Amino acid sequence: MAITDLEPKVIWQHFEAINAIPRASTKEEEIIEFMIAFGKSLDLETSVDAIGNVIIKKPATKRKENCRTVVLQGHLDMVHQKEATSNFDFATQGIQMFIDGDWVKAKETTLGADNGIGVAAIMAILSSSGLEHPPIEALFTVDEEKGMTGAMGLTENQLQGEILLNLDSEEDDEITIGCAGGVDVEIDGSFDTKILDGTEFKLYEISVRGLTGGHSGVDIHLNRANAILVLVECLNELITKLDARLHSVGVGALTNVIPRNGTAVIAIREDNLFALPSELESLQSKLKRKYLTTDPHLNITSTPIGNSTGVLDVGTQNALLTGLSQIPNGVISMTEGIEGLVQTSNNIAIANIGEGKYHLACHTRSSVDIERNELANKIKSCFPFANVSEIGPYPGWEPRPDSELLALATNCYKEINGNLPAIKSIHAGLECGILSGIFPQMQMISFGPNILGAHSTEERLQVSSVQKFWKFLTTLLRKLN
Repeated sequence: MAITDLEPKVIWQHFEAINAIPRASTKEEEIIEFMIAFGKSLDLETSVDAIGNVIIKKPATKRKENCRTVVLQGHLDMVHQKEATSNFDFATQGIQMFIDGDWVKAKETTLGADNGIGVAAIMAILSSSGLEHPPIEALFTVDEEKGMTGAMGLTENQLQGEILLNLDSEEDDEITIGCAGGVDVEIDGSFDTKILDGTEFKLYEISVRGLTGGHSGVDIHLNRANAILVLVECLNELITKLDARLHSVGVGALTNVIPRNGTAVIAIREDNLFALPSELESLQSKLKRKYLTTDPHLNITSTPIGNSTGVLDVGTQNALLTGLSQIPNGVISMTEGIEGLVQTSNNIAIANIGEGKYHLACHTRSSVDIERNELANKIKSCFPFANVSEIGPYPGWEPRPDSELLALATNCYKEINGNLPAIKSIHAGLECGILSGIFPQMQMISFGPNILGAHSTEERLQVSSVQKFWKFLTTLLRKLN
């Protein structure tokens, strides 16, 4: 069966269409042009602002003309991640999807269901002729995954809607009404390069592969291995026991992803090379035991890559590894009174070291601004020698459990499914936090189908859940007044 033969066909057809288009954060030019052409092909009022957000307006159907305008919102960008061994080119290839039972998956890459399936659902509403709905403003934002700059760039006069349905949630039995805020903490600096004697030292690449990875917000409580911290543990051992020197590190590209693969290059004296295999075997055995449940496919390998050239000076090497060893990572605190909800966390996501420069980056999240600021300061204290900056802080979304919209949506869900949905606040960033500040008059909720493994190559979308999500969305639109 083809993806476009799945029901409801109108959603899957749009999903396949947008998944054929490269749409990495900050590189959404093609998908923006596609959405503009889509809106105009339907003879709907279509506009794009200076940042790249696309707005398409559709009039109400008969007998819904006097209802309040509803904003349907999703983001156009997706996380581009692939297996370390894959030669897939996101810039030129469409996502290679396949059906596995009740799930749609991608071959060796992220699927793009986050937030492609929400965008596809909005497109299905816009292109429909038989669905009953109020006046609609469809808002497609850019750069949600990297910096939320699309949402941040909106102005209050761009939308007139009083109700906003964000279609960027990932569990079909929940309605989300709140989220954490966050900030990127970046650590930058330079170092002196020490040239080693190539007749005495050899370069070896140490690779960490096969980690589970995942979303740095919704998966952070699962205690999965972080490729940066695994490499740091290996490097500390090899430097101590084999007198190795650090040449370079390359891990990660996005701060909202728990890094699952990475490499470090070290220089080792030829006299100590005999001990490298046994040391790595011992390290891998120890780390496999540590992450047996969360990361069963953890794999550490070494590859000779040539004679030694420049390595970090000893002072910078030791300072960086000490800072990375001490940096707070994972869950920092839980929300009191709400079982299972993370309050504050940090994800060390990027480590690029080499050629006289280093760049490290974390994503720090919290529903409490004071805790977020305290955590950012703790990170800074781990690197007193570096230039540490905070990039693009975004606000959390304060829950409104007594809203009229939530009551209507809850009753609608129960009418369809026979039970009440869970009402949740999540430890991840949603654009609703920004949008609620720009449009304080809007009532907002977020919901979506079941998506597992977002931001990783394990990402998958449940077919039956998309059907459930579509029925809820279309029924809710019909009931809104």
